[in-house]
Amino acid sequence: MPWQWIVWAILGLIVLLTIVKNIRVVQQSRAYVVERLGAFHSVWGVGLHLKVPFIERVAKVVSLKEQVADFPPQPVITKDNVTMQIDTVLFFQITDPKLYAYGVEHPMSAIENLAATTLRNIIGELELDQTLTSRDIINTRMRTILDEATDPWGIKVNRVELKNIQPPREIQDAMERQMKAERERREAILQAEGTKQSAILIAEGEKEAAVLRADAAKQAAILKASGEAEGLLLVQKAMADGIRYINEAAPTDQVIKIKALETFAKVADGKATKIIIPSEIQGIAGLATGLKGLLEEGQSS
Repeated sequence: MPWQWIVWAILGLIVLLTIVKNIRVVQQSRAYVVERLGAFHSVWGVGLHLKVPFIERVAKVVSLKEQVADFPPQPVITKDNVTMQIDTVLFFQITDPKLYAYGVEHPMSAIENLAATTLRNIIGELELDQTLTSRDIINTRMRTILDEATDPWGIKVNRVELKNIQPPREIQDAMERQMKAERERREAILQAEGTKQSAILIAEGEKEAAVLRADAAKQAAILKASGEAEGLLLVQKAMADGIRYINEAAPTDQVIKIKALETFAKVADGKATKIIIPSEIQGIAGLATGLKGLLEEGQSS
C-alpha cells in the first residue's frame, strides 16, 4: 500500500532530522552546560555529542578563554577626603562552567559591583599621594580580593589594572605646576653642573698652559746656561791652547817682558787711574823711552 510507505518515509525523515538537530559539536575553548529534565546533568567538552531529544537541553555555552572587562570610572574618596574618578580593567577566566552557570545571577554585573566596592575600600585607606604612586599595590590587593570572592562562581581573576586616575581639576593644576617647577629645578641643576664642568676644564687648561710655559722657560734657561758654559769652555780651551803654543815656542825673557808691557799698555787705555808696574818691566820701559829719545834727536838733525 503506497500510503504506508509514505508514512514510514515521513517518520524516518522526522527521526533523522531529530537526530541531526540534536548532534552538537563543541569547539575548542568552549564548554556546554547540559541539563536533563531541568536539573544539571553534565558539562560537554571539545568533541561530538548527542543530546537526548525532549529530555536534555544545553543550558549555557561557556567560553573558557581569558576575557576582559572594562568598567567605567568609579567615584572614590581617599583618606584625606579627595574625590577622584578611577576606571579599572579586569582580566578573568571561567574555570568551572557549572559554578559559572549556577553560582550567581548575572556574573558580570556582580563582578563589576564587587570591583567598585573593593576599590572604594582600598582607596579609602590611602592618601592622595599614596594612591597616585601605589598602583601596583592597589592592583595586587584588588586581584587577591576579587579572585577569592569570585572563586565560588567558577571565575578566576588573573589581573586587575587601574587604567586611569583622575583627581579634581584644581589638584591636577597644582600637580602640573609642581612638575613644571621640578623640571625647571632639574634644568637649573644641569646648567649649573655644565657651568661647573666648563670652569673645571678652563682651570685645567690654564694649569696645563702654565706648566707648559714654566717648562719652556726652564728649557730656555737650561739651553742658555749650557751655551754660556760651552762658551767659557771654548775661551778656556783657547787660553790653554795659547799657553801651550807659547810654551812650545820657548820664548825668551825679553819676549815675555815685551808681551807684558803690551798688556799693561792695554790696561792703561782703560779707566784705571793708578797702575803698578812690576820691577821686571820697569827696565824695559826705560829702554823703550831711551830709544824713543834717540829716534827723535836723529830726526831733528
